[in-house]
Amino acid sequence: MSEVSIYHNPRCSKSRQTLALLEEQGIQPRVIEYLKESLTADDIKDLLSKLGFMSARELIRSKEEAYNELQLKDEHDEDRLIDAMLQHRKLIERPIVVKGSQARLGRPPEAVLEIL
Repeated sequence: MSEVSIYHNPRCSKSRQTLALLEEQGIQPRVIEYLKESLTADDIKDLLSKLGFMSARELIRSKEEAYNELQLKDEHDEDRLIDAMLQHRKLIERPIVVKGSQARLGRPPEAVLEIL
């Protein structure tokens, strides 16, 4: 059985709800606090692929302050968007649950059940 991981922000209610849902299912996931742990561009590209080849734009939180500061509204270059997420990790939508070659965004939390 593949290990389950969650890219988690303990200050985010959806992230906490998703983690609780996993635990209710008897799953003790590897918790990756992505605001603290190092991420690379390859890590984000891998997540995007596992999310179903989602674009970097779809993974960005547009309501974060850094989104406006960096003027990302009209940015379409994937590498620049990924770089922005690496420099300002709060821009990464959360939570993301990974199992094997698949991932799901926990919005709503129940969406992650598809890959378990």
